[in-house]
Amino acid sequence: MLESKFKLVFLFVVLACAAMPIIAILRGTTVTPYEKPTSGTAADVELVAESAPGEEPIPSEMVAIAAGPFVRGTENGGFDERPTRTIHLDEYSIDRFEVTNHQYQQFVVATGHRKPGLPSRYAKSGAKVRGVNQPIVYVSWDDAEEYCRWKGKRLPTEAEWEKAMRGTDGRLWPWGNKEQPDGANWARVKDGYEVSARVGTFQIDKSPYGVMDGAGNVMEWVADWYDETYYKSSPDRNPPSPEYGTYRVLRGGSYTTTGADVRITSRSKMMPDFRDETIGFRCANSTNSGQEKQDKKL
Repeated sequence: MLESKFKLVFLFVVLACAAMPIIAILRGTTVTPYEKPTSGTAADVELVAESAPGEEPIPSEMVAIAAGPFVRGTENGGFDERPTRTIHLDEYSIDRFEVTNHQYQQFVVATGHRKPGLPSRYAKSGAKVRGVNQPIVYVSWDDAEEYCRWKGKRLPTEAEWEKAMRGTDGRLWPWGNKEQPDGANWARVKDGYEVSARVGTFQIDKSPYGVMDGAGNVMEWVADWYDETYYKSSPDRNPPSPEYGTYRVLRGGSYTTTGADVRITSRSKMMPDFRDETIGFRCANSTNSGQEKQDKKL
């Protein structure tokens, strides 16, 4: 008799344990003790551009990069930054600044493209990165590509990005070959910025061409698929993206960068659908077109 009762109790325990995952699914996900409940979906904090009193949106502007050679890569960096090679690029233009919240919002309004909404658990930090002239963040590679296409432009190739930020003399930072921990918006020193700064704020972080924020502020999507050994096999003239890959390339540092690898030659990679509050982008063009002249009037 006792044995039968024990079996019955054991059966009830097994059934209860088996039912717990089903109950959890039906009830939905609950927050942890370290999170406060929020309403809406998991991505309901929209990055709507906000202007400070008296602040005007920075106009879109492009910088022409003359045709010619530049030194790509370094022997003093990671394996994927080697070998150092002289690469020739045709003339092209690139945005002086990272694309801003104001500029991206115009794209969203005009096209109905999805908004760059931060997950609700990032609501506090999201409020800090939506200044009208802060770089747009929380956009995927496809989002960035679609914006550039809407503007009549494209994402820069990895080689174009590096030349625009580095110049032609092989320097390791936009300002030269001597590291300056306070030269860009990094997390290496207390610079007064907890998150991204208004584009162009750090005047030291300026390339020989006058392109801003290549070393810090936010990382930037470029056109290329990531290939660890591509520097060995790519053409010496106008190297295109590898034909395929798993990851897209990110270049430059961000306001969270703390490590030693903050050279302008450093390469990062990420899944193209990934979105984060440290990732933005800028656009490029193959020639100095009428679109750029129109941008300067906006």
